[in-house]
Parts: sequence; structure tokens; C-alpha cells
Amino acid sequence: MKINTKYHGEVEVEEKDVIQFEGGIPGFLEEKKFTVIPLAEDDSPLHILQSVETPELAFVTTNPFTFFKEYDFELTESVIEQLKIQNEQDLIVLSIITVKDPFEESTANLQAPIIINMKKQLGKQVVLSDRSYITRHLLFSKKTSVEQEVK
Repeated sequence: MKINTKYHGEVEVEEKDVIQFEGGIPGFLEEKKFTVIPLAEDDSPLHILQSVETPELAFVTTNPFTFFKEYDFELTESVIEQLKIQNEQDLIVLSIITVKDPFEESTANLQAPIIINMKKQLGKQVVLSDRSYITRHLLFSKKTSVEQEVK
């Protein structure tokens, strides 16, 4: 099927690539169908979580483990049941990115990851109770930026 997107214009999406968010996404509870589209054709770590029904609704996302190696959380039994999770390898985890200018100031929402069971095509944004994660973690630490400038 063809869908209109915020960043890529019209694209072809196969039905098997449509992810059902039965409860919607917080703030967009009526939006139930999304797809994940690479932001660019290169090996960019960024993806777009695009609403299938509303072209202007799209979130820039990334695999949080790419930027935060120590990121770790456990899903509740309720979430495991809702997403029909049987195998951890069937899951992908995404964090919504708030893109800033300059890009080095961009942040990731680690408090509310998006969990997708790719085998069942079910997704959910999960709000973690772990208080060490916030909604605006810098993707690039200031220390790393300074160290790169020195080199």
C-alpha cells in the first residue's frame, strides 16, 4: 500500500510492515498504525516512526543502545502479555529523539521507550518507573564533544 509521509513523501509499505499500537501512543491515542522507515539510505542510526494514517505524524527515533551502552530496563508482565512477547530476539527498542540545532544538542527519551514485537507487529510506548532515566538524555556527552575538538 502507498502512504504519505512527513519526511519521505509517498512511499510503498507492505502490510506486514505495519505495526499495531492498540492503545495508541501517549498524546496520540487515536493513532494505531505505524511503520518504521530508515531516515536515510545510508547506515544512519536514525529511523522514522511514521503514522500510516496521518502523514504529518512522524517521530525521529533511534535504537537507544547505539548511544547508551548501559541502558537497561525490564518489561512488566502486563507489557509482555500485551505485546505477546515470547522471545527477546523478536523485539526492537526505539527511543524518540528531539532533534536540535546543532544536532549535537539532540536528546533521546529514555524514560518512555517504544517496544515493538516485530514477529507479531505489535508496539507500545512504555513509561518506565526507573527514575534514573529522563525524557531528554543528550545523545552526545559534552565530554565527548570536547575531547573530539582537542583531537
